[in-house]
Amino acid sequence: MADTLAQRLPQAVHHLLGRALRTSERIGIAVSGGADSMALVSLAARCWPGHVEAATVDHRLRADSAAEAAMVARWCENEGVAHAILTVAQPLEGNLQAAARAARYALLEDWRQARGLDWLMTAHQADDQLETLVLRLNRGAGVAGLSAIRARRGTLLRPLLNERRADLRAWCQSENVPFIDDPSNENQRFDRVRVRQALAGCDLIDPSGMNRALEALGEAEDAIAWMLDRLAAEHLVLAGDRADLTRTDLPPELLRRLILRMVAHLNPQAEKPRGPSLDQALVQLFDGKTVTLADCLVTGGARWTMRRAPPRRSC
Repeated sequence: MADTLAQRLPQAVHHLLGRALRTSERIGIAVSGGADSMALVSLAARCWPGHVEAATVDHRLRADSAAEAAMVARWCENEGVAHAILTVAQPLEGNLQAAARAARYALLEDWRQARGLDWLMTAHQADDQLETLVLRLNRGAGVAGLSAIRARRGTLLRPLLNERRADLRAWCQSENVPFIDDPSNENQRFDRVRVRQALAGCDLIDPSGMNRALEALGEAEDAIAWMLDRLAAEHLVLAGDRADLTRTDLPPELLRRLILRMVAHLNPQAEKPRGPSLDQALVQLFDGKTVTLADCLVTGGARWTMRRAPPRRSC
C-alpha cells in the first residue's frame, strides 16, 4: 500500500498543478498529528526528500494539544523534516470550529510566506469531502457550497481527496508512523461527527467520481463568478449611501449574488441573507414591493434600489 500511495501522491499533485512539481519548489505540510496529516507528511517526505517542511497549529483548546504538537515535532526531527509549532494567540470567539479554521489558515499562510515555501498542502481526504457535501446538502447549499472542498485554492493544495480515511490510517500503522485521535472527532455535539458516524463503512461513493463531479461544480462556480463581475461592472451602481441594480431580467442565481454585493456595500458587517429569506425577497422585488434585508431597504421593480434602513426608535 505504501508504494501505491507514494505513487499516487505525485500524480495527484501533477493533476492539481497541470505539471510535475519542479525540483526547485518547496512544500509546506499542515500536520495536526492525526492519521491523515501524518500520512501526508510522511508520504511527501518520501516523494520529495529535502523539499518538505511541516507546521502544527496549537489552538490551545485542549489540555493535550501541546503534547500532540510535540509528538509531531519529534517525528519530524527523526525524519529530517523541519517543523514549526504555531500557536493561536487570541482566544477564539463565536462559532468555535469556524474561528479555529480561520485562525489556522491565517497562521499557516504567514508561516508559508515567512519560510519561502511554494505550496501548502493539507490532508483533507475523500471522507472529509463526502461529509462536507452531505452537511451542505442538508443546509440547502447552492453551487458555491456544493463545490465543497476545493482541491486547489491558489497556493493551497489538497492532494489526498481521492484517498479514503481508512487507507491512510492503515498506511500509518503499517509504516509505524505515529498519530493521535482527537477526542472531538467523537463528540456528537458537532454536526460533522454525527454525519461521519452515519456514513461510516459506506462504500457506495467512488471518491474519484465524486471529485470529478465536484470539480465540475467548482468550474461552474468560477464561471458564475466571472459572469457576475461583468454584470456588476455594467449594471450595479454603488454610491456612498445607496446601491442600484439597473438590470433585473437576469436568472435568480445571479440576482441573489448581486443583492449580496449590494448588502456588502451598504452593511458589510451584516450577516448575509440566505436561503428562503433571499428567495422570498426576490419574489416581492419582482412585484415592485419594498423588502428589508440585513438592515437594508430594497425597492423592487424594473430597477432595484437599496439603502440602509433608518435606525429603530427606542421606546
